[in-house]
Amino acid sequence: MNGNASRTPILVDCDTGIDDSLALLYALASPECELVAVTCTAGNVDARQVAENTRALLELAGRPNVEVAIGRETPLARALVTTPETHGPRGIGHAELPPATMPLSPRYGPDLIVEEARRRPGELTLVTLAPLTNVALAVLREPELPRLLRRLVIMGGSYRSAGNTAPTTEWNVSVDPESAKIVFEAFGPGSAERSAAAAGPAEPARPIALGLDVTEKARMLPEHLAALAARAGCAPDGRRPDGTVNPIVRYLADALRFYMEFHSRHDGFYGAFIHDPLALAAALDPTLVRTEAVTVDIELGGRLTTGETVTDWRRVWGRAPNVDVAVEADSARFMAQFIERVGDLAAAPR
Repeated sequence: MNGNASRTPILVDCDTGIDDSLALLYALASPECELVAVTCTAGNVDARQVAENTRALLELAGRPNVEVAIGRETPLARALVTTPETHGPRGIGHAELPPATMPLSPRYGPDLIVEEARRRPGELTLVTLAPLTNVALAVLREPELPRLLRRLVIMGGSYRSAGNTAPTTEWNVSVDPESAKIVFEAFGPGSAERSAAAAGPAEPARPIALGLDVTEKARMLPEHLAALAARAGCAPDGRRPDGTVNPIVRYLADALRFYMEFHSRHDGFYGAFIHDPLALAAALDPTLVRTEAVTVDIELGGRLTTGETVTDWRRVWGRAPNVDVAVEADSARFMAQFIERVGDLAAAPR
């Protein structure tokens, strides 16, 4: 059992681009979070670059002891598409990080998810910030995974808003919709017969899914970065009064500048949607979001809509809900917490 009952053990599955890296910093900065391990898959950039970014960021924050495992490097059934126009060619915008020195885990990402869930049944919250490839492979290996986990929290989908990849589709789901369908079905009610040896409840807790309509309310603006930098005792570019540089603030400034430039071109404001940190924060504090239990399925064969998270808001299917979709988020409280926590992390000596 977890030695500190007040801490939430978290597994993160990510494709570390800019907002994934901010989510990892938020996890490291949160005293109630026990970051157990990070698994990596392809999405924003290729999986090897994801693993490099993840390890380098953890080292920057003084946490080289966190296990980082690489998982599958391509979607289950489709060619990989990445997004250098959004996150930069290496996934971290204009930022530069020293090469990672910590070794990759010898474990395969989906295996790590299964093994840790078996080791601590009913304890772990799995937070997915990437295409659901690793999670799909994990649940195919271990059908009891939904009952072994405490909760699954997904950043992915477009439930009540336009998409950001195609008109109705969100990036993480659209990269690997087959995996998303496997996961949404596996975590649904009555999805699999329970084995006699199963340790978890008869039905898994419904996943919490944060789609674009709530994550796009979490906007990092230049004034937020300035407030975070001030809390860390430096200028927004990371410069301290003595002329030295705060490495975490400098990283944030350079990474977010690329992200803000992208959003200024495509979304009409100079700032950045920080989707992934909001999902991580909601995993630690579910009161940050209000959810509604609905039935969601993934479109795989649509000529214009492949990857759409089709949501039965009016209950016309007559099927039991399989997802708790976030319909509202306290983005102001979240942004205040992000500034406070990551600012303090940046200020801490290391």
